[in-house]
Amino acid sequence: MTDLSAHMKPAAMEMHEHSPGVVLRSLVIGLTAFLTVVDLFATQAILPSLTRHYGVTPAAMGFAVNASTFGMAIAGLVVGFFSPHIDRRLGILLSLTLLAIPTSLLAIAPNITVFTILRVAQGLCMASAFTLTLAYLGEQCSAMDAGGAFAAYITGNVASNLIGRLVSAAVADGLGLAWNFYFFAALNLAGAVLVYFSIHRVQPMQVMMAIDSPLSAMLAHWRNPRLRAAYGLGFCILFAFIGTFTFVNFVLVRPPLSLGMMDLGLVYFVFLPSIFTTLLAGRVAAWLGTRLTIWAALGVAVIGLPLMLTSHLPLVLTGMVLVGVGTFFAQAAATGFVGQAASENRGIASGTYLACYFFGGLVGTALLGRLFDSFGWMACVIGVTGSLFAAALLTAMLTPQQ
Repeated sequence: MTDLSAHMKPAAMEMHEHSPGVVLRSLVIGLTAFLTVVDLFATQAILPSLTRHYGVTPAAMGFAVNASTFGMAIAGLVVGFFSPHIDRRLGILLSLTLLAIPTSLLAIAPNITVFTILRVAQGLCMASAFTLTLAYLGEQCSAMDAGGAFAAYITGNVASNLIGRLVSAAVADGLGLAWNFYFFAALNLAGAVLVYFSIHRVQPMQVMMAIDSPLSAMLAHWRNPRLRAAYGLGFCILFAFIGTFTFVNFVLVRPPLSLGMMDLGLVYFVFLPSIFTTLLAGRVAAWLGTRLTIWAALGVAVIGLPLMLTSHLPLVLTGMVLVGVGTFFAQAAATGFVGQAASENRGIASGTYLACYFFGGLVGTALLGRLFDSFGWMACVIGVTGSLFAAALLTAMLTPQQ
């Protein structure tokens, strides 16, 4: 087996110099991320409408919508496993093109079972593109540029949460649920076009034969306590994020807040600050260190949770802003840490991290959905708080490399 990420030509990796065109590159990276994962959370903006359309409980519809995280967890592992043998550009291009198929079929899904299966298929395609892009960035960016590149990619993810939800609510409110999915299928194809013109096939790297198989490389990563802690941290971050921003939708449309469909979409301007703050994650982590950065970010998210238990919309929105800023900032710092901690087989490490991250989203949906249906919003928030405290404990193990 050859490890494409471990031994590269000097020309391909300038370890101590900034790459040219950083601003343009960051813009392209962010836009690629936006068009890759825009389907993931945009559907949450129309959760109440989907719940009425299929005649199911909030927990059941929440699980169906977030079933995409199951597909993403599987694809993260599989793509990471075979990452050394996959052409980055071709893999990303095919993943985004194929993503348009299940996205468009969601418009005609006859029942919640078919809807769930199609969401899983979406997740398979999204995570394939996501994992390969992170591996590409880890391999092609200089050491000084890597933190900014990862932050730009996560920022695109943040933007997809904001703009995706706004667009989803507006299209569904104006044209109906079906046209919402057709529109996002078109965005998937736009992402494929962007990749075709912006990402060039990487020149063959100078590699040396590795004695490890992909499985042994993955197991070696799991034996690394720093990576193991990062994997658990990723699990906890999306567990908390999913629990917050899936079930708060039902709180917002019920009395006393009683927001309408378009109002619910506008609520997600709460992600706007995160677009700007997440861009700073790489610099802050370089300045304060990964652990202090993530602890601070998690602290911000914890502060926001009690505000979301009030019946006053401004306080609820402030709480949502803080949870969004904190979780996205922590995610950006954790993603960059994985790329640094895995000195070899970065594609496999990134895939494993993303598998744990998205599996945390699936588990969060299932467990917190049961809490929400059975005991209400406060129980759900308590579960989210527990996840963030677990994340803080795991962060203590993200020690600097000796």
